[in-house]
Amino acid sequence: MSLLKVKPLREDLPFGARVEGLTPENIHDPAIRQQLNEVFEDRGMIVFEHVEQTSQMQVDISEVFGPLKDHPVKMVERVEGEHPGVIAIRTDPKAGRVEIDGKELLTWQPWHFDHSYNNELNRAGVLRAQVRAPEGGLTGFADGIQLYNSLPEHIQKKLEGMTVIYTLDLDYSRQPYGLPKNFKEIIGKGAALAEAAKLFPRALHPAVWTRKTGEKVAHISPYGQRDIVGLSHEEGYKAFAEVWDAVEAALTPFYHQWQDGEMVIWDNWRMLHMATGCDPKYDRIMHRTTIKGDYGLGRWETEPKTATTADAMA
Repeated sequence: MSLLKVKPLREDLPFGARVEGLTPENIHDPAIRQQLNEVFEDRGMIVFEHVEQTSQMQVDISEVFGPLKDHPVKMVERVEGEHPGVIAIRTDPKAGRVEIDGKELLTWQPWHFDHSYNNELNRAGVLRAQVRAPEGGLTGFADGIQLYNSLPEHIQKKLEGMTVIYTLDLDYSRQPYGLPKNFKEIIGKGAALAEAAKLFPRALHPAVWTRKTGEKVAHISPYGQRDIVGLSHEEGYKAFAEVWDAVEAALTPFYHQWQDGEMVIWDNWRMLHMATGCDPKYDRIMHRTTIKGDYGLGRWETEPKTATTADAMA
């Protein structure tokens, strides 16, 4: 009998699970690790409930699913004195302040998948709330499998023929869609990020890919999106705006309200996620680990389309 209690994230959702019973003592049990990987592959994300809130436990949970990967952007804050690969995401009143419907927010982010600006996509991310905001600060998740299946057929076909070009330059002024109607950027992310973007070529990723288990995954993001392969800049904006409007209409999101004793892992090849932000008067600090891996479909814009990539995309 399994030592872990597994239940749906929410009864009406086709993705996500909640797991109870994981401890520092049983996390290295091969049967437990196999069960967790099977749940993760099937459901796309897991909320671990009532788990020990230490960096060691976060690293141990992460390594159930693969080795840790250091964040590719060196300016991202590392958690000093902690395990390599643990980074901090914190409210900073001097950067990333936006206004939505007249309310100022910190740490708000639109729907995205991680490291779209890189030629490789990490396998997954694991988050825990080191400091929770008393209100706001939710993390939204949406399933690319559910999303693809919910799209009109003509949008599915457009996505299947689309390769999207992404950049690390995440300036909202160059993102004409995927933002709330009453959105205003008050303080940008800073010049350092734009400068860091110049160190990377732009990255290419398919808007749809097929899992080994046969499901098609809609996997696009307006965050850092700049062009569409084979289209002019203007044509690409028009094409992406059309499909993204359909994606937003088809989203069935889950917004996670963080509680004590929780960690969350999500499949970065399958899920989109976002951050609702919180009032600037509150502190919010998240600790994150990144799990190494790649789905083999991305490449730099400067790279030719190799036989391996072509075969993977077929």
